[in-house]
Amino acid sequence: MEIKKYTPIILLGAALLMASCKKDTTNTTTSLPVVEAYLMAGNAISVKLYQQKALTDTTTYGAPITGQQLSISDGSSTVQLAETAKGTYTYSSTVFLTAGKTYTLTFTYQASKVTAKTTMPVKPADFATQYASVSPTAPSGPNAAPDTINRFTWTNPDSLNHVLVFRNPDGTNFPLGSRRFNAKADFELNTDRKSVFYVTTNDIPFYGHYKVILLRVNQEYIDLLKSNTGRATSQNLVNTPANITNGFGIFTAMQADTVNFNVL
Repeated sequence: MEIKKYTPIILLGAALLMASCKKDTTNTTTSLPVVEAYLMAGNAISVKLYQQKALTDTTTYGAPITGQQLSISDGSSTVQLAETAKGTYTYSSTVFLTAGKTYTLTFTYQASKVTAKTTMPVKPADFATQYASVSPTAPSGPNAAPDTINRFTWTNPDSLNHVLVFRNPDGTNFPLGSRRFNAKADFELNTDRKSVFYVTTNDIPFYGHYKVILLRVNQEYIDLLKSNTGRATSQNLVNTPANITNGFGIFTAMQADTVNFNVL
């Protein structure tokens, strides 16, 4: 089942922490912008721009950067983005982003040219779940060995990067086990370029209904995910890694497929 309309930045809820970039201390004349963009084939384009903020800043975002002229090229044509909200720049066409093309973002900020590039991957193929529903037994204690409760598979002969995103749209918070006090209902898992992923009772924090989304992603997304392993998601952004020239953040492309999975 294909996701027709999908907003990758809302993988793990509406409270985003991508703009938590440490202020650049090597450049005293300019503050580099933070770019946040996840391109999805068949969807409109949305790019967010923020000012940097200190890591000790408790606000979710830096201040939005407004009044910029952003363009994206696919190598043969260029489109101009419109600022539809403060710091959010969009292009409404759903046919501009297609598999196999390389997209380049360009704009000028405080006299510096900011650029970023990414390639749209092909949509994942043959995504399937072994079980539509399971009724696992909760782990009996903190040292209990986890049980494998499901297997997700897809075609991946070239060992491409994939991430599994688990979304709990019902907001169920009845914990599976006793170690879920700080767990999040929505989470993502790196599949390490494999074509199969075994889910255990340690992976699933709560009982309930899950939308399991298989994302085929580029290396820049995996680099960001790995750099924030201790934070558990790709939503937290540090100064490195980043694929933005004269800026921080991420400009990446991905494709998705989804299945339903119930933990009863």
